[in-house]
Amino acid sequence: MAENETEAAAQQPEGPQFAIQRTYVKDMSFETPMGVKVFTQAFQPKVKMDVNTRGNQVAENVHEIVLTLTITSTIEDETAYLIELQQAGIFSISGFAAEQLQHVLGAVCPNFLFPYAREAVDSIVVKGGFPPLSLAPIDFDAIFRQSQANAGDSGQSIN
Repeated sequence: MAENETEAAAQQPEGPQFAIQRTYVKDMSFETPMGVKVFTQAFQPKVKMDVNTRGNQVAENVHEIVLTLTITSTIEDETAYLIELQQAGIFSISGFAAEQLQHVLGAVCPNFLFPYAREAVDSIVVKGGFPPLSLAPIDFDAIFRQSQANAGDSGQSIN
């Protein structure tokens, strides 16, 4: 019996485990509010991007993380195009301490999802008849640290 326990323990990996089960586009919309007018003038847009992440636990040690990008491209004060994308992933995560798990969910998973979102955005922009849009990298670690600092600040001001 001790041999079976030893074999089972040898098959169980030790330490933290992280695996990507699936990535997928959960939701995407593309709008061109200006219509054909946008193609009849010089196209030198201002591009604004909002980023958000959220997660939920699907099962024990299984989390869905959703990276939401909202991109607004404007010419003067008119919206040339608007993209809303929810790039999602299902991740198996176990063996992390609570603080480490929050970092994995809040920074590591979005870092993994961003290249997929970036490609989806570029593809839909080109299919919409516009020049390619190459999104700059995002430092999700810095965003996570800032959100943690903000949460700490708000926790201190409550006391």
